[in-house]
Amino acid sequence: MSRPRSQAEYLARLVPPSVAGINRRSLLAGAAGTGALLGTGLLAGCGDDSGSGGSSKDVSLGSNQSDPKPKDVLVKVTDGFKTSSGVQVAVNTVDHNTFQENINNYLQGKPDDVFTWFAGYRMRFFAQKGLAGDISDVWSKLSGYSDAFKKASTGDDGKQYFVPATYYPWAVFYRKSVWKQYGYQVPTTLDQFTALGTQMKRDGLTPVAFADKDGWPAMGTFDILNLRINGYQFHIDLMAGKEAWTSDKVKKVFDTWAGLLPLHQPDSLGRTWQEAAQSLQQKKSGMYLLGLFVGQQFTNEEQDDLDFFTFPEIDPSIGAKALDAPIDGYMMARKPKNEDNARKLLEYFGGKDAADITVKNDPATLVANTGADVSGYTALQKKAAELVGSATEIAQFLDRDTRPDFASTVIIPAIQQFIKDPKDIGGLTSSIENQKKSIFTD
Repeated sequence: MSRPRSQAEYLARLVPPSVAGINRRSLLAGAAGTGALLGTGLLAGCGDDSGSGGSSKDVSLGSNQSDPKPKDVLVKVTDGFKTSSGVQVAVNTVDHNTFQENINNYLQGKPDDVFTWFAGYRMRFFAQKGLAGDISDVWSKLSGYSDAFKKASTGDDGKQYFVPATYYPWAVFYRKSVWKQYGYQVPTTLDQFTALGTQMKRDGLTPVAFADKDGWPAMGTFDILNLRINGYQFHIDLMAGKEAWTSDKVKKVFDTWAGLLPLHQPDSLGRTWQEAAQSLQQKKSGMYLLGLFVGQQFTNEEQDDLDFFTFPEIDPSIGAKALDAPIDGYMMARKPKNEDNARKLLEYFGGKDAADITVKNDPATLVANTGADVSGYTALQKKAAELVGSATEIAQFLDRDTRPDFASTVIIPAIQQFIKDPKDIGGLTSSIENQKKSIFTD
């Protein structure tokens, strides 16, 4: 599935007129035709939007967990639900990026009873548009969640629409054996980070593994630089459309990034995050800024050789305590075919048993339920949990903290253009701001 080439195509493919603020005729006129509006069928769910019918012994789940490890973990979790409830889960797995790009169209059609999604803005966006079911009653049966997790699961109307399952911090990962071999030390300032990268080049390593073929990984770099340079509140306000992209603060982020690009793995737009992670795994790269899921590309024997540090301080008055730590979980369709079973499945997903299964089978995430037995956490997971626990502010990630259409049609191509040619920062930020105004006024 290709990424939409324009805002109009994105809106036609994904967003209903009620969301986009444009009428159906103009929406179709600006897109590739009715095929874009009707979707590709790749996210064809099992529901019927009627809210009734279906076997009492089954429930359908739309999943974006397409990578081997998380896909296998989900199978084990749903098997646990079947064993405890007798209800069969029909899992409809779709490529992660395809799922995200088609989610709006999917939810308006015949979605599965339950579907994987994200906390925060993206959850609230669909709740506000009436494309997700209220599961406040499920939350009344859950335990083991902090107020922060409940807040991240709550819509603008005060009702809950999301069950958190896992979360993971973004940090700079490295192999301990490589750093020991060369005598590298963890940098605590940007100058130290740059000096370290320069030394890695001299030692024949690519300093920073980097990939942005799928459009979203480089957002993590923008996030952390903006958090370090301008602070959490500015970052969140920028994502909400309340701050100007043409401000000197944003230009400083891109200017700082431009200075770091020579340390990054070249040709990143043709590389997936998995391929970049493999360069770290193969000891060809010295560092990689990514989420904890980077561990999926390492064997069980290599897990103990993986370590991380939080991206260093840039402005001493801001510090280095803010970070991205996205929350993944589940939502319910607005009118599930098997509503009773959908609620049962969500309650199971939010319970201790599902969390325990995840801990035993996935060393690349942290479970949200504090009642889980985390004695099986690896040293890396324990350190990651401590990092999140010590964070003063936590962002959900760029494309989860802003409007999905803005992230897809403006930010992705803008960042990729910047990576190809980082010289015209003024023109880049002006273009983003002009497009932002038209989107956020819809």
